[in-house]
Amino acid sequence: MVLGCGNILFGDDGFGPEVVEYLQKSFQIPSNVFVCNTGLSVREILFNIILSEKKPKKIIIVDAVDFGKNAGLTFQLDVNDMPEIKCDDFSMHQAPTSNLLKELKNNCGVETKIIVVQIKLIPEEVSVGLTREVKNSIPAACKMIMDEIGLQ
Repeated sequence: MVLGCGNILFGDDGFGPEVVEYLQKSFQIPSNVFVCNTGLSVREILFNIILSEKKPKKIIIVDAVDFGKNAGLTFQLDVNDMPEIKCDDFSMHQAPTSNLLKELKNNCGVETKIIVVQIKLIPEEVSVGLTREVKNSIPAACKMIMDEIGLQ
């Protein structure tokens, strides 16, 4: 599963959904890979996966973070290194979402990968669209995803 998280109404927070859209338009996704724009619903989806008898082998989360790095830097983040707070109150980084990912990894045997971009701006008011730096990092994130899937 590839889950693009974020709120497209708040600048760079919309990175996950934008990556998923680009991925679906630009790459041949294998039939055994589910790609979804989860928007702000990632907690509910992860909770349902935990309760489900059938679980995916791997979940790849795509989101935006603020670690104070150079805007647009794309990198993998370990579930244990996820920041506890993000600007958006519905963030996947806040408990219980980070706890759900840890539960999937540690107790359910689901491999978890988190691909993130360093934000430049998440505005306090509605502002649709990614900054240039974050938008330019979409292809790099897609390459990381395709590498995780095992395709190029």
